[in-house]
Order: sequence, then structure tokens, then C-alpha cells
Amino acid sequence: MPVKLPYESALTVTFPDVDTVSEGKTAVVVGGGPAGLIAAEALARAGVDVTVYDQMPSLGRKFLMAGRGGLNLTHSEELPQFLARYPDIAPVLKSAIEAFPPGALRAWADSMGAATFVGSSGRVFPELLKTSPLLRTWLLRLGNLGVKVKLRHRWAGFDGDGNLHFVADGKDVSVVPDVIVLALGGGSWAKLGSDGKWVDVLGAQKIAISPLLPTNCGFTTAWSDVLRGFAGQPLKRISLTFAGRTVRGEAMITERGLEGGAVYALSSPLRDAITKHGDTTLTIDLLPDVALAKLAERLSAPRGKQSLSNFLRKATHLSPVALSLVHEGALAKGTTLAKLQGKDIAALIKAVPVKLNGVAPIETAISTAGGIRFSELDEGFMLKRAPGIFVAGEMLDWEAPTGGYLLQATFATGLAAAKGAIQFLRYSVPVKKG
Repeated sequence: MPVKLPYESALTVTFPDVDTVSEGKTAVVVGGGPAGLIAAEALARAGVDVTVYDQMPSLGRKFLMAGRGGLNLTHSEELPQFLARYPDIAPVLKSAIEAFPPGALRAWADSMGAATFVGSSGRVFPELLKTSPLLRTWLLRLGNLGVKVKLRHRWAGFDGDGNLHFVADGKDVSVVPDVIVLALGGGSWAKLGSDGKWVDVLGAQKIAISPLLPTNCGFTTAWSDVLRGFAGQPLKRISLTFAGRTVRGEAMITERGLEGGAVYALSSPLRDAITKHGDTTLTIDLLPDVALAKLAERLSAPRGKQSLSNFLRKATHLSPVALSLVHEGALAKGTTLAKLQGKDIAALIKAVPVKLNGVAPIETAISTAGGIRFSELDEGFMLKRAPGIFVAGEMLDWEAPTGGYLLQATFATGLAAAKGAIQFLRYSVPVKKG
């Protein structure tokens, strides 16, 4: 018996129109994250018998992690500006987001009682901020649509007959659906199921795959013992500049480097520069709201009997970790603060150099770049080399910053792959085996 959803009595369930298929058609979705679940929902609404397979003990584990600090579903900016956040966006990805834009994702969330609001930064969140209420309602809805779930089933590729091959409890399981949607995620947060092992499986099928790379990630640097002691301390209300681009926000000192929202926003060019040259230098403005001339005037005032540390603290109101970073910046320039004039200290505070010598491990990144190249797909997200197999989400070769862009593209490509699979079921001619 269908389970009554908490909000359906008051809200109309909205979902993008999908065509229906004839009875008896089956689909397997491999991967129980947002891309896989939205694909499963669309397929089930079209009348397809859907089963979701996932290697973890429960669905949506990385989705839950994404909402740990507040689930940022999407962003409220106008669509042209929104699409510009995806570097070198592929036409098929652009079409998918245009077909399921931020407003559609908000309406979908609202249909399950997860009404959304726009934060001060333009980011869109559910009013409860958490993922778990939305996910629980979503899974109930999928159950009501007849979607079946097979957990602890690790996808191992294809068997000798070309059928889907899973391993569960040490036993081989073969499945022969009419269509397949692969939504296995990228290579970050392997402990949540997104381990990137599918790269070898599909690479063996001659599918062109760009290497998986960390993005929205942290970086390493050779901190002094003093700065390592500030690990876990934030740098607030700063701006970072690299390669002519400046981003305002916050960063976090780690034992081995830097991470945080402002760092993530520059992660792609920083990563590429380190890959090419071995290291690179980022500059940090610790007081972006104070003009250089004004700061130089403050720091050029007589300090009397005050120690330099007390004088700087009172004149700048910088935190201890920020002041330590200024000291370290002076050392990086081959001098000390005591040897610098006020105007030079001001210039340093406005552009502290931090030499980055490495990228944090891919398993710690928020997301990954790289994946199956769009040239391998048709406009319905089907693999050209494997009719009936569709791909969605972070398995594909796209990259986006945090701020709602990651989840928006994940949902949009999952829905696009499902629509492609529905059209395939409606119009393809079955292949007789034997």
C-alpha cells in the first residue's frame, strides 16, 4: 500500500512532463545519489519498472553530506549568468540545465514540503536547511511509484554476455534490463560510495574519459610551526586573488595548507597551475574593505611605547591567525615586519603571498572534474558505443563551483538521461538474443 507523504495533501506534486512507455519495460539505475534518484523518479513516472542499485547500505549518502552545513540546492541568479559558471559548458549539458533550470528544481523541492528560500548570497536552500527531511520524503515517493532498491550491490561492469554484473555478499549477480542509467558519481568521498572505480570498467570498453581531478578542494603549503598551530582557525572577510581573478569570502588554515569557500572558488586555476609548474602563489587581502592608503596612514602613525604586535593588533583589528600570516608573508619576502615601514606593512596586509605546493587528495575534495567526455554521448545522454546505456551526474566531464551549481547540474543531467532512456524505450526496436 502506498505510504501517504507528509505534504501531498496540501501540495500538488510537480514534475517535468515525461512521456509514457508500454508496459513491461525495465530499467536499472546504478547509483543512489541525486542524479540516479531523479532518473529513477522520471522513469517510474513514465511507467517503467525501475530498480536502483547502490553499493552502500543506504541511499543518498553523499547527498546527505552535501547538506551538513545547509543544503545549497541551486542559485537564484539569472540563467545566462548561471550557465556562465560552468567553464566551457558542453551544449548537451547547457540544454539539460535549460530544460530543468533552478526554478524547476525549486518547484520540485517544494512539492515535497522542502520549500526553499534565497540567502543573502543568492544561494537557494530548503527552509529547514537539512537534506534528511527532503531525502526521506523523496524515498517514500519513489516507493509509492514502485521503485525497487538493491543495496550493498557493487557494480563490477558487464559479464561475458554483456549483462550488468554486480557483486553482493560475495556472489555474482547478473541483471538484464531494457535500459541502464549509470550515475555513480565522481571520485571524491569514496567512503560515501563515490569512488571512481567505474573509470577502469568503462575505460576497458574504449569509452573516452578525461582523468578525474579534484575541484572545490584544498591546497598544501609549507607552513611554519606557528601557523600549523592555528590549524582549524578561519580567516574571515578576506579576498583571494589569483591569475587576475579576485574572490571574497573565508578560508580555513589547515595543518598542511588552506581550504574553504574562497579557496574552492579558485581551485580550478590553482590546480592547473600547480599541475603545470609544481607550485604557484596566491595572494590574500586580509582587509579588503580598507583602502591601502587609509591602512598605510594608520600604520605610519607613531606607536609610542607599544610593542609592534600590540600596535598592529589595535590598528588593524586582525585576528591572531591573520597577524601570524602577515609575519609569515614578510618572512617569505626575505624580511621581518620589524624592518618594514608602515606603508610596506599595509601593502603586505593587502596582498599576503602564500606559496601553494600541492593539491589536497582527491578523496577530500568536494567534487571532481573530468569524467566521460561529452563526445561519447548523443543528445539524449546515451553512450554512442553502447545503445541503451545512459550516463548522468559527476561521471560526466564537467566542472562547477560550489554555490548550488554542482547539485543543479547533477539533477538536470539525471533527468535528461532518464528522458533519453524513455525516448529510447518508446522508439527503439528490441534486439532479439540468440
